[in-house]
Amino acid sequence: MEQPFKKTLFLPKFTIKRIQTLYNKNIKHVAIAGNIGAGKTTLAEKLGRHFDWKVMYEDVEHNPYLQDFYENMPRWSFNLQVYFLNSRFNQVKQIQEGKVTIIQDRTIYEDAYIFAPNLYEMGLMSERDFQNYISLFKTVDSFFRPPDLLIYLRASIETLVSQIQKRGREYEENIRIDYLGRLNKYYENWITNYNNGNLLIIDVDNINFADNPAHLEQVIAQVQENLENILVT
Repeated sequence: MEQPFKKTLFLPKFTIKRIQTLYNKNIKHVAIAGNIGAGKTTLAEKLGRHFDWKVMYEDVEHNPYLQDFYENMPRWSFNLQVYFLNSRFNQVKQIQEGKVTIIQDRTIYEDAYIFAPNLYEMGLMSERDFQNYISLFKTVDSFFRPPDLLIYLRASIETLVSQIQKRGREYEENIRIDYLGRLNKYYENWITNYNNGNLLIIDVDNINFADNPAHLEQVIAQVQENLENILVT
């Protein structure tokens, strides 16, 4: 089995702090992508604390369409996707206009390359709405730069289901396993063809950064190595 990480030397936190100013001057946008339940928020918070980055969360708790969407996907799919597109575009705009390093919980690309196409293919979004959405995304896409570093959390369906159940969000109780599987296929296709910038893939099935400090150190070391590569290129 392919190892999720190659061996790297984990630098002590005091070393990271010494170069933090350099990072903040050159790297503004780190983003985490992954399927529902992959651990995006958890990793964003842990990396944010370690590197002294501001965490920018996905708007879930205050999303006015999410509960309705899970109860009636065909009716609310377009509304939900436009809401997310607008929300994440405003986030990216804020990141690129700001002066601090931001780590973003989920990216604007996932809406366009995973969620909207999957809804359309499942018959949960009409042809008219899908084409309208894609046209809107292309317009928005011309106004922002990709993240300096994209971190993709790869996870099997078993891991996703386990983590979704563990966090116990009521609106996620009705998520179907086949829906998660379809999303995973779209994610893998997107990541395989991703060429917008620097990419780090983390195997969540084998790396428990949420509960295992040693695993978290491995992730931090890999992130730091990628950031250093960005700074010298």
